[in-house]
Amino acid sequence: MSQTWHSAEAPEPVTVTPAGWLRVLLRGGPLALLLLVCFPLLLLIRLIEAPVFGQRRPVTPYITCFVCRSAFALMGIGFSSRGVPMAGAGGVVANHSSWLDIFALNARHRIVFVSKAEVAGWPGIGWLARGTGTLFIERNRHKAREQQQMFEDQLRAGQRLVFFPEGTSTDGMRVLPFKTTLFQAFFTPSLNRDMQIQPVTVIYRAPRGESPRFYGWWGDMGFGTHLLKVLSAPRQGAVKLVYHPPVQVAAFASRKALAAHLEQTVRGGLPFINGSE
Repeated sequence: MSQTWHSAEAPEPVTVTPAGWLRVLLRGGPLALLLLVCFPLLLLIRLIEAPVFGQRRPVTPYITCFVCRSAFALMGIGFSSRGVPMAGAGGVVANHSSWLDIFALNARHRIVFVSKAEVAGWPGIGWLARGTGTLFIERNRHKAREQQQMFEDQLRAGQRLVFFPEGTSTDGMRVLPFKTTLFQAFFTPSLNRDMQIQPVTVIYRAPRGESPRFYGWWGDMGFGTHLLKVLSAPRQGAVKLVYHPPVQVAAFASRKALAAHLEQTVRGGLPFINGSE
């Protein structure tokens, strides 16, 4: 995992007007209620699901999908996707621009997120991440083998593991070089040689009149401040997922070659870079 990305230009300041605070209540209130109802339900079902199915989660991911799609509707943010999410066990990699990425990727597909260990302690987000089965990894080489084994166990259980190879979020206008460490688990000889990884490009369209970096969350930006910015906006934009064709891990000689191909594919999907959408 890399250090937090900082832009050359400072983020736009966040100012909430009285009308903006009203929008925060009108959007945030139903959103909070949604989480207060569905999250305990998810935990309750997981109490039954875990001893019966173990690491497999045949029911609770549908609750997560419902909550995430509903969250976009309640916030007024448009959501769409193009392409077909892959079936079966494997990996999913995407560019990382915002905490909203987690909602977007969960809204379309049944997945398991992989995140840095620090996220587990974040107020709100960490609580939700733990409940939805996120795998937390530490930047500690002494635990590398243990964490690789955790990956392998999840893949053998049929899970699709989602991670952000950039290792940090950006302003949504670029794709940073992919880190290769987490790809090593997919080259384990005992795993199915047909194992696949699907690249996904996450594209944000800012509200009309706002900076194209509006939904980006990076550097020292606080979660609470950014959440207020999003909820108080007079108009909202949209997020779009582009699912590229999955690739077979066995087709690549090394994790570096695999990561380079996936990075190029994800970057190629950004309209700001290739000039099209």
